Amino acid sequence: MNNSKNILIVGAGFTGAVIGRELAEQGHQVRIIDSRSHVAGNCYSERDEKTGIMVHTYGPHIFHTDNQVVWEYLNRFTEMMPYVNRVKTTVNGKVFSLPINLHTINQFFETTCSPSEARALIESKSDQNIVDPQTFEEQALRFVGKELYEAFFKGYTVKQWGMSPAQLPASILKRLPVRFNYDDNYFSHKYQGMPKEGYTPIVENILNHPNISVELERAYQEEDSEGIDHLFFTGPIDSWYSYRFGRLGYRTLDFDKFYTEEDFQGTAVMNYGEENIPFTRITDHKYFAPWEKHEGSVCYREFSRTCMPDDTPYYPIRQMGEMELLNKYLSLAEQENSMSFAGRLGTYRYLDMDVTIAEALNMARIYLDSIENGEKMPVFTVNVR
Repeated sequence: MNNSKNILIVGAGFTGAVIGRELAEQGHQVRIIDSRSHVAGNCYSERDEKTGIMVHTYGPHIFHTDNQVVWEYLNRFTEMMPYVNRVKTTVNGKVFSLPINLHTINQFFETTCSPSEARALIESKSDQNIVDPQTFEEQALRFVGKELYEAFFKGYTVKQWGMSPAQLPASILKRLPVRFNYDDNYFSHKYQGMPKEGYTPIVENILNHPNISVELERAYQEEDSEGIDHLFFTGPIDSWYSYRFGRLGYRTLDFDKFYTEEDFQGTAVMNYGEENIPFTRITDHKYFAPWEKHEGSVCYREFSRTCMPDDTPYYPIRQMGEMELLNKYLSLAEQENSMSFAGRLGTYRYLDMDVTIAEALNMARIYLDSIENGEKMPVFTVNVR
């Protein structure tokens, strides 16, 4: 390509890797740097040295999407195995299936309802006086009533977000379905699966191109921008501006890893909905690869808390105060030239993997079009406000 560009990408997770690969395939020279010692970001996976079990180091990632383009793209770089996410929860000394389905309802209320009878039962339990739910709590009370809300949502949410469900927007709960059949598949997407050899090799394969160079344990320095045509920044947007207005709020996770010689819980994910139990869930990672056979278990108790400066950020809070702070950074970012912010941290949004990949593919296409048409590349290619 005669019009080859020099591209710098900060971050070697899915966003940076996909953008880099798309541009490299069009003849551009791509340099990717990452401050971590590995690629794949929070999707990083590795074999546990003691058991040989593939563990998701930063918590479990299950791939699910309705986007055929993304599914086919992923399958270029890995072999996807069938996997259905079936989540259980322990509440009041009993185990239930999530999301709430007909089995959950019948077990919880000790009934034998048909689908129509269950609908009527839940409607009788719900708070019909709440016409326009504004908070998570109102949405739950309107949808499922006080008993199911307090059993399955209230305590877990307090632990996960560090605040009362009455302080969280209703939109969070709208993502959690209630089913009036016995379908306990946590997701309802057309394509669902797990990479046979974990997520790290996927990103390694995406990055395996002669026009891509990768440098790990390498934090961005101002001189890195010298001589480049465009910078894609996938790190925290507030870090780019040296936290000028303060740090955006995230929740982070702590993990308590333990081993058992026998099968510990018989499933991949067991939630704990009661507030007096400090952890949110226990994950048994051998169950994320059911095509493999392992005798013992390697498990992680997950504890959610406020993210501090030296922690790994997981979930952007995006509450009112955070959005006011974000808008200050967005106003600065929109004045930038020859750079774009991308990904979960760069746009301060919680993104599933399929959305991350879709947005990265789109951003790369927009950049390539901007070169061809002689137009300015936008700082953001999605609405982040």
